Amino acid sequence: MSSDALETWSEVDPPAQIVLKHARDAFVDQSSIEAQWRDLNFAAPPNLTRAVDEYDTFADILRQCGAALTFLPRTQEVGLDSIYVRDASVSTPRGMVMCRMGKSQRAGEPAAQRRAFDAAGIPVLGSIVAPGTLEGGDVVWLDSSTVIVGHGYRSNADGIRQFQNLLGDRTQVTVVPLPHWRGPGDVFHLMSMLSPVDHDLAVVYSRLLPVPFRGWLLDRGVQLIDVPDEEFDSMGANVLAIRARVCVMADGNPRTRRLLEAHGAQVSVYDGSEISVKGGGGPTCLSRPMGRRTPGVPTA
Repeated sequence: MSSDALETWSEVDPPAQIVLKHARDAFVDQSSIEAQWRDLNFAAPPNLTRAVDEYDTFADILRQCGAALTFLPRTQEVGLDSIYVRDASVSTPRGMVMCRMGKSQRAGEPAAQRRAFDAAGIPVLGSIVAPGTLEGGDVVWLDSSTVIVGHGYRSNADGIRQFQNLLGDRTQVTVVPLPHWRGPGDVFHLMSMLSPVDHDLAVVYSRLLPVPFRGWLLDRGVQLIDVPDEEFDSMGANVLAIRARVCVMADGNPRTRRLLEAHGAQVSVYDGSEISVKGGGGPTCLSRPMGRRTPGVPTA
C-alpha cells in the first residue's frame, strides 16, 4: 500500500483492502466461547459451527463486491470480541492509529493488530495511551479532512484529544456526545446509529442523534435514511459501504433495506445470528477497511 493510496478517502470510497478476523480464529472453540461470553456481555453463546458458516458467507459477499481481504491471525491474548476488528484501530490518511480500548476485556487487541500491521508493512501513525480511550467504532470519516468521533463510554475526552493531535491541524474533528442508552456495560458506538453509504447519504437512528449533530449533517447536504424503531436492535443502522451505495448489512432489517434500495443502493445481506446479533457487532464492526481511496486514484 503506497502513501499515495492513503491521501483521499471516506467511509464510502473503495478500500484498498479490508482487514478481517475469521470467526474460527476469534472464537477458537466451543469451550472458549462458553468460558467468555458472559463476561464479555454477549447476549448468548455463539454456536461455533454456525458462526463459521455465517462468516464464510459474509467474507464471500465482500469478495463479490470487489474487496481484497486480509485476515488477522489467531492469538492467545485476545478473546471473542476480537472478531470485531474495527474497534482496535483507526485508518487515517497518515497511517493507522492504534486504539486503547474502553472495554477492559479487549485491552490486548490493539497490540495484536499492531504486530500484524508491522508484519504486513502497514504504516502506524501512533497509539492512544492512558488515560485516553478510543475505539474505532466511534470514528467516522466523512472525507479525508473531516472526521466525526463519538464521545461516550468507549472513547473518552483524553483519547479524542490524543487522536486529534495525531491527525494534526489539516483534519477537522467533530465530537459527538453519545447517549447513556443502556449504560457502560452495553456495546454502543457512534456507528451504532450512523452509517454513511454515500457522500450525501447516511443511514441513521435519529431518536438517539443529538439535535445539533443531526442538523450539522443536514447542513452538509447529507440526506438521512431513518431506521425504524423495530430494526435498531437488529443493527439496521450498522451498514458497511464497500463503495458509494454498494452496501452490506445484517439480514432481518427489510424496511431499512427497502429504503436503501429506493435511494439507488445495491444491498447484500448475510445471516448474522451468531457473529453479529449475539455480540452486538454488525458488518462495520466486523471489518477494518484500509486505505479508502477516491475512485480513479491509483494505488500502486
